Amino acid sequence: MPYVYVLAAILLRLLPHPWNVTPLGAMFLFSGATFRSKRESLAIPLDSLLLSDYAVIHFLYGGKYSWFSPYTWGGFALVGLIGWTLRRKITWGRVAGASMAGSVAFFIVSNFGVWVGGKLYPLTLDGLVACYVAALPFFRNSFLGDLAYTALMFGSYQLLRHRQVAMTAGVR
Repeated sequence: MPYVYVLAAILLRLLPHPWNVTPLGAMFLFSGATFRSKRESLAIPLDSLLLSDYAVIHFLYGGKYSWFSPYTWGGFALVGLIGWTLRRKITWGRVAGASMAGSVAFFIVSNFGVWVGGKLYPLTLDGLVACYVAALPFFRNSFLGDLAYTALMFGSYQLLRHRQVAMTAGVR
């Protein structure tokens, strides 16, 4: 069942949405926490992200932007690793904390990549600080979107699992 959440997140990303409010961070966190295989919990969302990135860049934006985005992909993979911390015990508090940590980790890694690219900011400490400061307005939307989609994914998953258990128990 967790694989359906990856598909849904990728499809939702293709729909119109407020800037930086996508289910991608939640998808990686959820996959890290719920997939049986740790390897698949990173590989399946990452492969899905790579394919959807290619589609978005080439079909929605007409190839105007670079498809290669290793810092973005690495930031999302890090969110998946944070999801691994939830594998033993999933509670609302732990999920919320992991979501916030994932948002911050993604912000740090992805914007470091923007700075390292050297096209928008000088490769100095002042340039790095300017890059992070300029990214703060985008962080707000990412943070709130991650929290909302994380609550939706984990909440619906728990609801569906409890329903499935109740239905199974009722059949016996």
